[in-house]
Amino acid sequence: MHRTRWEGSAMIGTAHERDLELRDKNNVPGPNDSRLIMGFGLPNRLQTGATWLLIFVELVLFQTSVHATRLVTYYFRGDTRLGAWVEDGIIDLNRAYREMLRERGVARAEDLALALVPPQMLAFLGGEEGSMNAAREAIDWAKARRPQSASAKNLDRLKEAGIWFEHSEDRLGPPVPNPPHLLAVGFNYRSHSEEIKVDLPKHPNIFTKDCKVIGTGQAIEIPEAVTQPDYEGELAFVIGKRARSVAREHAYDYVAGYMVFNDMTSRDFQFRVSQYTLGKSIDTFSVMGPFLVLKDEIPNPHSLRLTTRIGAEVVQDSNTSNMIFTVADLIAYISQVMTLEPGTVVTAGTPGGVGFGRKPPRFLKPGDTITVQIEGLGSLENKVAQKSTD
Repeated sequence: MHRTRWEGSAMIGTAHERDLELRDKNNVPGPNDSRLIMGFGLPNRLQTGATWLLIFVELVLFQTSVHATRLVTYYFRGDTRLGAWVEDGIIDLNRAYREMLRERGVARAEDLALALVPPQMLAFLGGEEGSMNAAREAIDWAKARRPQSASAKNLDRLKEAGIWFEHSEDRLGPPVPNPPHLLAVGFNYRSHSEEIKVDLPKHPNIFTKDCKVIGTGQAIEIPEAVTQPDYEGELAFVIGKRARSVAREHAYDYVAGYMVFNDMTSRDFQFRVSQYTLGKSIDTFSVMGPFLVLKDEIPNPHSLRLTTRIGAEVVQDSNTSNMIFTVADLIAYISQVMTLEPGTVVTAGTPGGVGFGRKPPRFLKPGDTITVQIEGLGSLENKVAQKSTD
């Protein structure tokens, strides 16, 4: 069984440095590596005209399979369904895959689509790489028939089949509405540890959140009993295949993708006792979205700017390179003792700037708008409201 080695009182080097070291060891391209161009495994140094010609040919030949893959859970007639957010609409992945199979004359297309691309996110993630590949194929098929390139007849057919919808954030729910586990990491940025006046952790500080998750545009509801509601902008990652006793060098194989998270916290309930559970588990205090961006789109999760705003005021401004424990560290550490099922959400800690750490403290109040934005992952925007007593 693999045992993660923790050196000294904390992991050595910054998250960014350790991530680059791990990627170099395993020949994984970083964000500025030319091998990332179209994912074709090109050499590190592009020096010849012939190489650039090769890139051009590959761009032309394979352009239909190149797309940013942003998965969403969207609302449709009172139900939630799996979709892909593309540049000019939302694609229902289950229905797109079904229609693609029917167009190709495949028997039992509906049953096959339900098996390979289920209409709910959690079941889809359980299909692991087979479902991911089928979803990419469905996106390519639907985008080839997208509105600007389709005839009016084809466009009507896509809409009537419930395959294509106009963009609307009102449609979006939390990307993973019912995760099997929702784990959080405390004090994973030096700046946050210092403002809260706690020692830097020697090991990842893992706790659970057990509450109703919400997505972008939905209200964060403050119960009457909560007097110190606080924000924590964070990077979250989602497990894409069953993980147990994972070696750090293989950890990224188990990541489905990344999203923005607001780890809302009731400081008054949090610090009354030694356990964080109740202060972190209030209904609507787990905010995620707007998309689940697949890991292929984020080659290095430890080089992303993270900001949080209350209204127009920036209250947090940091970078995921400042994390103490990386995504790989966290997966290796947790999976030593806990099986991480597909769909498990791990939110990886907040930088300094939270309301509790300010002088005087600044807590959220009804009427505030809180926005967390992470480079490449989008913006998570929510209104704060007083919870109804009904």
